[in-house]
Amino acid sequence: MASRLRWYYWSVATQGHTTIEMLHQDLEGCRRCPRLVEWRERVARERRAAWAHEQYWGRPVPGFGDPRARILLFGLAPAAHGANRTGRMFTGDRSGDFLFASLWRCGLANQPTSTSRGDGLRLKGVWVGAAVRCAPPANRPTPEERETCLPWSVAELAFLRRVKVAVCLGAFAWDAALRLNAAISGPAATVPRPRPKFGHGAEYDGRPLKLLGSYHPSQQNTFTGKLTPDMLDGVLRRAATAARVRGSGALG
Repeated sequence: MASRLRWYYWSVATQGHTTIEMLHQDLEGCRRCPRLVEWRERVARERRAAWAHEQYWGRPVPGFGDPRARILLFGLAPAAHGANRTGRMFTGDRSGDFLFASLWRCGLANQPTSTSRGDGLRLKGVWVGAAVRCAPPANRPTPEERETCLPWSVAELAFLRRVKVAVCLGAFAWDAALRLNAAISGPAATVPRPRPKFGHGAEYDGRPLKLLGSYHPSQQNTFTGKLTPDMLDGVLRRAATAARVRGSGALG
């Protein structure tokens, strides 16, 4: 059985964006979640000592990647001193180091590191986004914040019509992707019941997006061995096969 999606999302798609760049300009000005606005801006003001000399981004973070992407990498939210600092998803933190090294090994990135928006990184067949676009306190967005932010992903995917597979990095992203799949299908769409269970390597043959699950590349998971490089590489290679993205060996 399936349950009707709670269709109360505010509209982004009807606001006249003719390019993804226009969409991202509006996204970067979003202030719909007061708790997230307060936190992202406080972190940007106070900064961590290691980056006290840098100007933090301190705004919602847009997705990025190959405009012809067939794979969506769907994370949780920007890290306070990672993407909230650099302005690019999974950029400037240990999670990103782990993730982009894997993309490079799988031939889906031209380099194994992601340090800044101007570092020359190029992705092949991959777009990187997140369920929530502002850094949350303690890395824990609320369900309400997830729902409020979902339309930005819906609108982004309207410009990425080749995307066929979503790799969900963690249970929160998996749950958000189930809702995203329903949302991009239209107002009569449903979220499946019972919900497909998240796990590393889990697969849900949804429409229009197939979902693949991976543990999040957080330090908690990678330092303890819960997520290893081989485990993440395996999921990304499955995604590339399912989406028909050729990516054998590292890109030059």
